[in-house]
Amino acid sequence: MTIRICLLMAAGLTAGAAPPNFVFILADDQAWNGLSRRMIRSLPESGSDFHRTPNIDRLAREGMTFSRAYAAAPKCEPSRYAITFGMTTTSLNAPDKRTAARLRAEMRHSLANSLKQANSAYRTATFGKWQLTRSQRDLGFDQDDGRITQNRDGDSPDSRDPKRMFELTQKGNAFMRDSVEDGSPFYLQLWHYAVHGSNQSLPETLARWKARPLGRRHRDPTRAAMAEDFDRAVGMTLAMIDELGIRDNTYVLYMSDNGGPTRYLRGGKTNVTEGGLRVPLLVRGPGIEQDTYCDAPVVAYDLLPTVLDFADPQASPPTGVEGGSWKRTLLNGCESGVDRPVDRMVFFFAEARGRETGPQAAIVREEFKLLYSWTDGRAALFDVAADPREARDISSEHRDLAVRLKRELMDHLREGLGEETLARLESGEYSAGVRRRVRPRLREGRRPESLRRPGRTGIP
Repeated sequence: MTIRICLLMAAGLTAGAAPPNFVFILADDQAWNGLSRRMIRSLPESGSDFHRTPNIDRLAREGMTFSRAYAAAPKCEPSRYAITFGMTTTSLNAPDKRTAARLRAEMRHSLANSLKQANSAYRTATFGKWQLTRSQRDLGFDQDDGRITQNRDGDSPDSRDPKRMFELTQKGNAFMRDSVEDGSPFYLQLWHYAVHGSNQSLPETLARWKARPLGRRHRDPTRAAMAEDFDRAVGMTLAMIDELGIRDNTYVLYMSDNGGPTRYLRGGKTNVTEGGLRVPLLVRGPGIEQDTYCDAPVVAYDLLPTVLDFADPQASPPTGVEGGSWKRTLLNGCESGVDRPVDRMVFFFAEARGRETGPQAAIVREEFKLLYSWTDGRAALFDVAADPREARDISSEHRDLAVRLKRELMDHLREGLGEETLARLESGEYSAGVRRRVRPRLREGRRPESLRRPGRTGIP
């Protein structure tokens, strides 16, 4: 019997086996190194030297940790749209909350609806931060919070329930229990408000963290306390899975909706640099070897085809889905890559802040990433597998590749956003959905002193 057949049998994927359950836990604004678990085993900077997340770390030890996992966007709202429909934010024409009204996707093509079309026995629920302009029920969820929720809904007035993390967990646990009692397979989304600011934690947790020495990469006791309480909530979800006796048939996926400051990777939230896009990703479930690391590049909009592939290998993702399934990667110890309809990942955001401001876009293929900024109208190429800090622009050494990737990036943006929008980006006049007018790019091709990076040349 081959290793692959053994893995499939262990995963409960043989004919007649019960369909698996899925629990997708989405943290809010958790940086790539925001866990005490390292994202790269040999790199101390890829984990926190201050935060403590023992339950999430245990989840990682019991499954696979992805070193090069990317959010679909460097900000909450567009990231959630991409996850829901398995597409880039530009193909959806929903690169931010204010342009999402032009969403190019049918509601029946959402993750939850697609799953129920593949197998009508599935029950679905989503609790927590939503932000999408479409209702949860329209997108295929049987249970939800009953309203479209925003960041402010996570600011809990109850000191015993910071960021509503325990309320959310209890709702999810009740849904799992009801589903198991009814004999129904389920898909549960827990889209937490933590660890997005404002920072909230239990008073006793905060008091404990204020008495501890600070780390070098993370130095905020209020955020460390929130991370610990959030970890406790995740532990409650994992404990319920064990209590219900469904661990051997349940996939648990843990991810963040966008990146954040790491003191190691470049940039943070709102930037399409590695700091804004790289996020923690941990997956545990039947057939997944324990305590494994995977350096295959994966992206959040891969989730839809992944869930569908595990639930029903005969089901095809909806037309237009750009993500690929992680199933082979997970079951083969990362020996197999991810097959996507188009072999690349694309990111765009118009409201970048911090040192590098203005509209930005990036395209990732294998180890290479081309980063384009409309502030100065130049592109830079990086080998982000070997150089995750994006410290060395190699476009002059791989000029043909850089030109080809830039052309492909612009073609993708043109198809998704439209020729008019792309022209406005090029002219510096782009303002649709942006709170402020972006400054025109510098015609002499030079960066302002505040944005200039040593050794960076780029291609026009």
